[in-house]
Amino acid sequence: MKELTPGMMIAVFEEVFGPFVFWAMVLVAVAITAAYLYVLIRDRSMSMRKFLLAQLSMPVGAVAAIWFVQVMTHSGISDLGGPIDVIVYLAVGVVGAIGMAILVYTLQSLIRGKPQPRW
Repeated sequence: MKELTPGMMIAVFEEVFGPFVFWAMVLVAVAITAAYLYVLIRDRSMSMRKFLLAQLSMPVGAVAAIWFVQVMTHSGISDLGGPIDVIVYLAVGVVGAIGMAILVYTLQSLIRGKPQPRW
């Protein structure tokens, strides 16, 4: 493993999560991202109220992402072996938090519909 290439990273993630779960996660991430971009283009602005509620959901996303990785890798907090493991867990938590915020904001916008002008 001399070089970090996208193909190698895909192979590693397929090995960790299994091909079906990995590609399902990729498809879900692409769908949520497309829906988020649709909402941003449709509304032409961000609602700070929806954004606040989305931010409040971030700790849930961080915990859920770390739990998911622990379940898929059959490991726990006691299996952390060094600083790189802690860094990876923190990165997983950050990505899970951001993903949850995007998901919650998108769902709120899709469910409530396009905001009406106030004039």
